[in-house]
This record gives sequence, C-alpha cells and structure tokens, in this order.
Amino acid sequence: MNIVIIGLGTTGRAVLKELSGHDHTITVIDDDKDKVESLIEKYDVFGIVGNGACMDIQAEAKMKDADLAIVLTRSDELNILACLVAKRLGVKNTVARVRNTDYRKQIVAMRDYLGISMIVNPELETANEIFSLISLPSVAQIEHFAKGKASLVEVVVTPECNLIGESLISLGRKLNTKVLICAVERGDKVVIPSGNFTIEQGDKIHFTADAKTLGEFLAEVNLMRSPLKNVMIIGGSRIGFYLADQLAKKKYKVKLVEHNKAHAEVLADTLSKVTVVHGNGTRHDLLLEEGIMAMDAFVALTDIDEENIIVSMFANKHNVKKTITQIKSDDLYGMLDELGIHNNVSPKNIVASRILSYTRALANTRGSNVLTLYKLVNNQVEALEFSAKTREGFLDVPLKDLKLKDNCLIGCIIRNNEVIIPGGNSSIQLGDNVIVVTTHKNFDDLTDVFC
Repeated sequence: MNIVIIGLGTTGRAVLKELSGHDHTITVIDDDKDKVESLIEKYDVFGIVGNGACMDIQAEAKMKDADLAIVLTRSDELNILACLVAKRLGVKNTVARVRNTDYRKQIVAMRDYLGISMIVNPELETANEIFSLISLPSVAQIEHFAKGKASLVEVVVTPECNLIGESLISLGRKLNTKVLICAVERGDKVVIPSGNFTIEQGDKIHFTADAKTLGEFLAEVNLMRSPLKNVMIIGGSRIGFYLADQLAKKKYKVKLVEHNKAHAEVLADTLSKVTVVHGNGTRHDLLLEEGIMAMDAFVALTDIDEENIIVSMFANKHNVKKTITQIKSDDLYGMLDELGIHNNVSPKNIVASRILSYTRALANTRGSNVLTLYKLVNNQVEALEFSAKTREGFLDVPLKDLKLKDNCLIGCIIRNNEVIIPGGNSSIQLGDNVIVVTTHKNFDDLTDVFC
C-alpha cells in the first residue's frame, strides 16, 4: 500500500516502526527537519519537511496516489484539516488522532464531509484498556476476535496456580474447560509450545478461549481473583480523567491524586463521584496517608516512566492486588518483570497496534486475508484472524495431518458463531474464521501458515 504519515511524534514514530516492515511505500511529513532526516536514514521511506495540512506539501507527497493518510500531529484541528485536504486531493482512506471528545462527536456526524475513515484517541484507548484489566483482575492482557466471541488472554502463573508442573498434553486430559495455550514467555524467551512443554511458576501464558467460558477456566486453574473495588490513580492526565470517569460510573470507589492544584480543582468539579486529592503521588507518606494499603488496584499515570515504576513497586510492596503502570519508553520493558511489574500500558503502542490492524484490514480488500491483528510479547508474536473464504487443499483435513510452519499454531476456529478450541482431529472448513499465533511476520493469508 501507498501510505503517508503526517506527524512524527512518539505515536507517529511507533506507527512508522510497525508499518515499515510490511512492504508498504511510505512517505513521512513533519515540520521538524531533524526528525524527517533521521527517519529517512533509519527506514526505507520518503520524507518531506513542512506543514502536513498544507495542500502543496501533500501534493508533493503525491497524496492523490495514496491508499491511506495517517495524521498524528499534536493538534486536533490540524489533524482534521489535514484529512480534509488529503480527501480533497483524492486519498482513499484517512486516520486522524483526535483527543477532544467534543470533536469526536462532531466527526462521527460529519464523517463523509470531513473525509476521516478512522479516529484514534491514545488517551481514551489506553483508559479503555486499563478499565478492562481492572474489570478482569486475574488477566494481564486480553484481546478479542470474531466480534468478541473468542478471547486471547495473558495471565501470569502464580504459586497457587495448579497449572504448575503440568505438560500441555496432561492439561488437555485434566481440564474440564477447553483452552489452547498458544505462547509462553519465560524470562526473555518466547515459546510457541508443543504438547510436551511443561508450565512453570512465573511463566506468562497466552491462551485462546471461548469468551463465555473464560471465567470458568480461571476458576478451574485457581487463578480467579475476587473483584476489585477500591482504585487509586496517580496522575490526573487525560488518561486518568477518562479512567476515573469510567470506573466511577461502574460503582468503583476511586481516589485520584493530582500534583497540580488548579487542575486538581477542575477534576474535582468535573468528577463528582471521584475523590480527588491534591498532592505529589510519588511521595510514600502521602500514599500511606491516602490509604494505599486498603486499595485493590493502583494505576501509575505520571508523565515520567521511572516515577511510575517506583510507585508501582511501592504499591506491590504493600500488597495491592493489581498494579498497572504506564510506560512510554520501549527501552524499559526488558526490566519490568524482574521489578514485579506485570501489567503495563503504552499509549503510543496501543494506537500503533490499532492502526496496524486497520491497515491490514484495508489490505484485505487488496489481496490480504487478515481480518484482525494483534501484537503480543513486545511485538515478538502476532495473533491474526483469517477468513477461510477460498477453497484450498488444507480444508476439511484433520490438523494432525497438516504440516504447519515452525513457530505457528492454530489457536481457535470460529464456525457459525461457535468457538472451537482445536485438537488434532479438528479441521478448517470453508467459511471459518481461524486465529493463528506465530512469531513469523507479514503473513497475509491462511495459506502462509502451512508448509
């Protein structure tokens, strides 16, 4: 595909990194010459220095020939204008970052006129993800396929979990609830496991399950935790605001700590059902005074990664059931497990993943067959949903008789709205949706999975 990216901040660079290895022709636009030149050197892309909302600059980028414009500058207004100009020049699809929720409502009503195909709001997307993690206390990450019918779930194997010491073969015989373990993180290694693989304490396991029976499985393996009720949020950013508002509406007791007095007063006026505290949320005496030991969940959302890590470690020390940490720098991910931080979120990576999935879906109309895509394990693993829409040689053949490429696994089959956790005798039929988990990159069709 021919793609133009306007705006090379942290999110723009994250999106470029995700898209650069997928055989796209990419042009980047930014008014910062140094950013453009450094990315031209790092990636095989074209670069233009200038205002991305300017028609002349977009014409120079050959916007009329582009399949997709992704506009991610810091300004909502500039992003909307840039999409309007791009649509006027003939681009087929546009993605715009719009943070102001008032604009979002207007854009939905004026979508055709403004020419915006997809809206992304990093802060709202991140708040939604954190809300999901708090709603499911046992889960470190969850992604949905087939319109929510099937789930791909990450959990940490804790000491009380009765998966420890079991091979995947033995689990298949013992478990009443059917799931399929697709990937395992052990230290800095990622494994697509075979039947003889044995689970150990501390493993992070990724498994597919019918969304309706997820709770039953967690209870069966002794990973079900009691619901969380009391939540402390450090940082009254947009993410903190969105999250506190969502939690309060669902009857959680929320305490939000904000360092800036004027902003704390605004939050207190706006969030009537949230206890807003003015103070430095990185001070241990304030956290103790505000009752961190009585909290079920703790969310660190300051602008500084190191502060978020330190206060999250403090929360873990005081036995808070679930700690969620915002991490912006990719360089820090390697040390998080050793520090006991298992639930972390990155706004730029969440948005990059959403845009990548949207891009692959667009490519579906141009020969690709990917319906949904998620990146797992710091982008080391892909989970893809394919549609078996053409008759191929692998259809109606038991999976045990098919040869899959190394580090590939059929995680789930959805047939007539039924979720099938596959075994060796299962087969793929015409019309099925199939979830594949793999360490390979750039799979575009179900045929790519098989040797």
